[in-house]
Amino acid sequence: MTETAPSTQPPSHWRRYRTLYLLLAVCVAPVIASYTAYYLMPPSGRTNYGALIEPQRPLPELALRRLDGTALPATSLRGSWLMVQVDAGACDAACEKKLWQMRQVRLTTGKDADRVQRVWLIVDDAPLATSVIREFDCTLLLRARPDEAAAFLPLPAEPAAKLADHIWLIDPLGNLMLR
Repeated sequence: MTETAPSTQPPSHWRRYRTLYLLLAVCVAPVIASYTAYYLMPPSGRTNYGALIEPQRPLPELALRRLDGTALPATSLRGSWLMVQVDAGACDAACEKKLWQMRQVRLTTGKDADRVQRVWLIVDDAPLATSVIREFDCTLLLRARPDEAAAFLPLPAEPAAKLADHIWLIDPLGNLMLR
């Protein structure tokens, strides 16, 4: 009987680099899948949590007063981001919810929280509840005339839209930019 000697041929190119090709395929597959999904199957809808105000409106000289009656020039509010809500002095549950949301959004900015200021424009002369003042103590409470606030803050085209339904964002340069 004759025995055959084991083959001493070197492995083919494919067999030698099989692991490398497999690793390359595993790494490239997610990139190809993401491009395919993005370009061939675009998302059907978007979720926006606000509406940009275009064109931006500069902060006018509103007749603002602190709770003690002293005047506060609107230009003094420049230099930080302002989250503004407009509501009556008798703060209902919706008003308190907006104040709470503004506080939570400011807290999520972390170390930059001092760059964001919360402003409540009170459009009547009703007294404020002490509990609301204490609970939202870092909110700047200012009284403004309702006609001035309505002229500055644009509402959506809906017939039932009210200023009290929105939170407004003003940039550090004093431009109203988001509802």
